[in-house]
This record gives sequence, structure tokens and C-alpha cells, in this order.
Amino acid sequence: MLIVDDEVALARALERVLRAAGFDVTTTNDPTKALEAIMQTPFDVVLSDITMPGMTGVDLLRVLRAYDLDVPVILMTGNPTLETAVEAVALGALQYLHKPVANDVVVQAVERASRLHRMAIMKREAFKLLDHADAAALDRASLQASFDRALETMWMAFQPIVVSDGRGVFGYEALMRTKEPTLPHPGAVLDAAEKLDRMPELGRRVRNLSAQAFEKAPSGAVLFVNLHTLDLLDAELYETASPLGRIAERVVLEVTERAAIDVVKDVVARIEVLRYQGFRIAIDDLGAGYAGLASFAALQPEIVKLDMSLVRNVHTSPVRQRLIESMTSLCKEMKINVVAEGVENAEELASVRAAGCGLLQGYFFAKPGPPFPQVVPH
Repeated sequence: MLIVDDEVALARALERVLRAAGFDVTTTNDPTKALEAIMQTPFDVVLSDITMPGMTGVDLLRVLRAYDLDVPVILMTGNPTLETAVEAVALGALQYLHKPVANDVVVQAVERASRLHRMAIMKREAFKLLDHADAAALDRASLQASFDRALETMWMAFQPIVVSDGRGVFGYEALMRTKEPTLPHPGAVLDAAEKLDRMPELGRRVRNLSAQAFEKAPSGAVLFVNLHTLDLLDAELYETASPLGRIAERVVLEVTERAAIDVVKDVVARIEVLRYQGFRIAIDDLGAGYAGLASFAALQPEIVKLDMSLVRNVHTSPVRQRLIESMTSLCKEMKINVVAEGVENAEELASVRAAGCGLLQGYFFAKPGPPFPQVVPH
């Protein structure tokens, strides 16, 4: 275990007590040196003072979580405040002790922390074994650290959207990817952003990375960028000088039907501002999200994307064929282009072409990849 306390006499006293209880103890009076030790040694428990020169115990905890998601941290202070306690708990501090602390209380706290650390390690091993690792398995402090790494390592894959009659590529959908293993797919990253109230930060990162990558896109191609409903509340989306705003004429904003649109009270006005700036609007996941007219009435989209769950095996389902034909026909009457997502084989391709879908997307043409995947002609 590691003790971090700038009071030399107290640190030595704690070290003697905990060594007597059977712990292997490393002690430092400098929080910077504590961080160096943490990066070199996998500690089972960290016991730290809060008020120290240069770096507080809470600051130490925040940085520590970038290196170790599980190690329990016990914080001590002689000057407790509600704000510090709340922040410590939010960052995953296991316990918050008030100085002076009785020896038996310290030993009991460290013993409990050590047991919990062993349990955390076993739980992570079990999650890996069962392939269940996701954002729901992480505590808030761990989730924050994972989300930060996801933002740092994020990149955009692109998947072509092709013209049904074979005339080539209409545009590319930007798809979020990250190298963070604890958030292994876009849904996990979105769930983490929602849990941490960091949706605006995620949306800006996605939009900026998409715009930067699209600078090298083929001439005339259109960029499709996914928006969460809550992104419509972000003032940055409406800035014409933003990376995405500067290419608005080439951008289709995809608003998913998987999130209710009525959480944005002035959505009609916001969409009109975006359209005035040059953006086109698409409804994503049509058929897989909220039913009813709310999203169509509010968004008045130029493009709709049929969810891949409708397209999957459509050639074997007369019901799906009729549904896609009816939806496509109705969209044409409203002068709305239709994208059939998830086309994976020749039979599905034939069915959605027969249904009148003008734009197509799916593995049958190209898998998502770095800018910009080549299309397999069909």
C-alpha cells in the first residue's frame, strides 16, 4: 500500500501501525512522487492526506484514476468540507477519514479496502471472461477515466452511401470509433456520456473530427453526421465558424428516432436555423425508434434512413417488403430521399431496389473504415 502525507511524523506513525498489521507499506511526503510510484507499482490501497502543497489528495485521486480504475483510495483531512467530500465520493474515494484517526480505525479501513480491491480485480476478470465489459460495469470515477480516454483516442470511420442505380457514391456517414477497451462500441460511449452528463462534449468531438477528416473527401460527396437529440441544445452546433458549420452545404445531420424529440421544446425553430445555415436534415433509424408523427413534423427531413432491422432478410419477409415499399412511396410523395441501411447481400439489394429506395448503405458495398473506403460495385 501507499501512504501520501506531507506531515512527516504522521506518515511515519501510520507506516509503523500498518506494517505491524502486516501490510507492505511505501510512504512519501510528496504527491508528485506518489504519482511516479503509482505509475511504476500496482498498489492495492492508497491512503492520502487531502491538504498538501502543490497537489491535493482529491487532485491525486483524479489523476490516479487515469492509471488505475480499481485501486481503493482512502482520504484523510483535518479540515473536512462538504464540497471536498462530495467531490471525493464522485471520483470514487472509498472512505473519507477525519484527523486525528485512531489506529484501529485506520487498520480496519485499509483491510476493508484491500479486500474490496481483490474483489474488483476478480470482477473485471469475470467480465472479460464473459465478454460483458461495458459502461454499466464501471463506477462513476472509472467511467470518467474511461470516457476521457475514449475522447482522446477517438477517430471517425466512414461508410459510403451509394446511389441505387449504380451511379456511384452519394456521400459518407461518419461513424464514431475509439481505442478505449472498456467502451468497446459507440453505444457504450453514448451511454457513458449520458451517465456523466457529457453529451455536449461528445457531440462536439464527433462533429469536429468528422469535419477535419472530410476535408480530404472526394469532390461533391456529402457528409452524414449523427446527432443525438440533446446535441440540438448545444450552442456550438449553430456556430457558422465551427469546423462543421464552415461546410454546412455539404452536411446532412442525422437525428435518430431512438431518442424522443420532444425533450427539445423549440426544436422547430432550431431546425430552421440549421437549415438556413445550409445543413440538410435526415431522420435516422426510421422504424426502430419512437412511433408517431412528432419527429417528422418537427424535423421535416430531406432524407430518411430505414433502420437495418427492417432491411435485414427483407427478401424472405413479404411483410417487410410491403412496409418498405409503402414507406418509400410515401416519402417520394413528400419529396424525401430514402436510404436503405444494412444491405448485406444481393437478395436484400434486389428487394430494396425494387421497393424504390434511391440510396443504399451496407457491408455489401463497403465496411466502415478510415477515410475513404472503396465501394464494391454491384
